[in-house]
Amino acid sequence: MTHIKSKYQTNTGKIVIFGAGRIGRSFIGQLFSRSGFEVVFVDINTELISRLNSEKQYKVVIKDNSGEEILMIKNVRGVCLNDSDQVVRELAGADIAALSVGRQGIPDTIPIIARSLVLRRELYGNTPLDFIIAENMRNSDQYIRAELGRFLPRDYPVNDLTGLVETSIGKMVPIMSQKDLGEDPLQVFAEPYNTLIVAKGGFRNQIPEVQNIDPKENIKAWVDRKLFIHNLGHAASAYLGFEKHPEALYIYEVLDDRGIIENSRETMLQSADILLALYPDEFTHTQLEAHVDDLLCRFRNKALGDTIFRVGCDLYRKLSPEDRMVAPIRSAIRLSKPYDLILKALLAAIFFRAKDEHGRYFPSDENFFSEAGKGADHILKSICGLSLSV
Repeated sequence: MTHIKSKYQTNTGKIVIFGAGRIGRSFIGQLFSRSGFEVVFVDINTELISRLNSEKQYKVVIKDNSGEEILMIKNVRGVCLNDSDQVVRELAGADIAALSVGRQGIPDTIPIIARSLVLRRELYGNTPLDFIIAENMRNSDQYIRAELGRFLPRDYPVNDLTGLVETSIGKMVPIMSQKDLGEDPLQVFAEPYNTLIVAKGGFRNQIPEVQNIDPKENIKAWVDRKLFIHNLGHAASAYLGFEKHPEALYIYEVLDDRGIIENSRETMLQSADILLALYPDEFTHTQLEAHVDDLLCRFRNKALGDTIFRVGCDLYRKLSPEDRMVAPIRSAIRLSKPYDLILKALLAAIFFRAKDEHGRYFPSDENFFSEAGKGADHILKSICGLSLSV
């Protein structure tokens, strides 16, 4: 127990990160490695894990219109998720952990995490373990706590020994092209933004001394800021942009259209007004307007090469009741606030048909297209959970 705490405070400890994908490597792994932690990735991709164990480092290429910067992320290794016994042992001895697997990947990790928490208690007594939840999910802490409860012993004190730390992940990371992956399968591109907003009250141990970590008292407000403004604005730009320029490939291309960027900005400001009504003590109109303008500047980062496909695809998720396009509308209805501009972007999303670099649709979107054939009212009711007619 003393050994674990001392390592944690001197930043010679170990973080276990579930998910060696774009956010896991470019953001969470990068921040902790550069702050002195050993980084152990857990992933289902055996080839990726093998390469990490061979190279023991990888490149994060920071892309900006003013140039690029290469960060070498060192002191890293990996364990395959399928090697559950080894994952359990690694996690039991970790100083901190993180989840970056997407909502669909969480069910595969929960039973392993539960086993590890039990082993950790056997080995170290009542030594808590904090999990940074690097997922785009509202109330992710509640969801994961409920899932853990299905696998942990009934008498396990999950609230005391497990810190579930919600985050607001604002870093934009594009899909890597086959050409770039062919040059270096481990490299990942990212924008310069590098602030990790975390729930101050979620930790059960001392907050780690990690560069660019920003603890917030009211994390719900900051999660919703990401959803209502960043996620919504990015998606609205893609949907409105595709509607007018279906031939465009990159998000910066459609935002070069003055009409699209103005419509996107007004849509984001309408959602910001809803957010301000929800959290009047957390934000000001001036702060949110400045945030909108900063985001639009970041969205226009040509060097990042972020595609309209990536930003807009996965329509079942992005048009679901608790996600970026619908959650602000639901709040607006409850607060009697206007939402006409957001609804316009949502309707454009129903007819979004962008393809990836191989000319393919996002897999589940093809099923969505079939449902969209039943009309916008059907989508609003069955997918979005809205009782609206258009």
